[in-house]
Amino acid sequence: MDVTGRSGEMAVFAAVAEHGSLSAAARSLGLTPSAVSRIVARIETRLGVRLLVRTTRALALTAEGQAYLRAALRILADMAEVEDAIADQASPRGRLRVTASLAHGRLYVVPLLGDFTARYPGILVDLNLSDRIVDVLGGQADVAVRFGQLADSPLTARKLGETGRVVVASPDYLARAGTPQVPDDLAAHNCLSFNFRRAEPGWPFREDGQDRALAVTGSIEANNGESLAQLARAGVGIARVGRFAVEEDIASGALVPLLEAFNPEDREPLHALFVGGSTTPARVRVFVDFLVERLAGRVE
Repeated sequence: MDVTGRSGEMAVFAAVAEHGSLSAAARSLGLTPSAVSRIVARIETRLGVRLLVRTTRALALTAEGQAYLRAALRILADMAEVEDAIADQASPRGRLRVTASLAHGRLYVVPLLGDFTARYPGILVDLNLSDRIVDVLGGQADVAVRFGQLADSPLTARKLGETGRVVVASPDYLARAGTPQVPDDLAAHNCLSFNFRRAEPGWPFREDGQDRALAVTGSIEANNGESLAQLARAGVGIARVGRFAVEEDIASGALVPLLEAFNPEDREPLHALFVGGSTTPARVRVFVDFLVERLAGRVE
């Protein structure tokens, strides 16, 4: 190691304090004991104080040595942090924990990851697809791609687009159970819902210019829209999911939109959420920029 500068001397002294002897510190640093001894003596001469005293068993720090060690460790840690930050800006790297909803993540985020990792080979993307809310502020993820209105929080949000929701069922289910003509007809149908609390207390509809939330019941609840869409395709019941998740099924006829005349055209914005500020890692910033570049305006 380079021990010619002040930081090198501090690292040597810290190793001596850690190992309790000159010889052990020398072995850990790849130096000779005499070289380590000279470095410690050089520090003591420059400061004009004794930093180490020899006991019957090992070396001990004087009060001045303890103060020097605390300062040296702080300075070395600060230097390492600065160097890591600068290196990260030049070439973003490290583990990036990303969470997105199951359907949107599969359809929109996953197809982008190959291009992203090719552009930034030093970044390891750790992807979690789930419709459950992940606590970004609490450190459970670095970036969350999330639908819905945002609650007040210290998180930074970049808008990626927005989507509507649609009520759907399969032709087989409708042939068997009938097609609801007005929202109240859903009381006689098997309505498949999310099993976690969402912003609305029921399914929203607009009748005679008035918005209402209709409570629905059914035999199955799930924690993601993709499962609800799959159940609807299988003829199990009626689901209300993001339009983006079922647009191909609607186009193919596998699912039929229902009650469109009563659709309130409620739009859910899509955001990338992360902890912003001057300390935001470059890997987070470049990923969010990449999402904006590739996704903004694409979600319908």
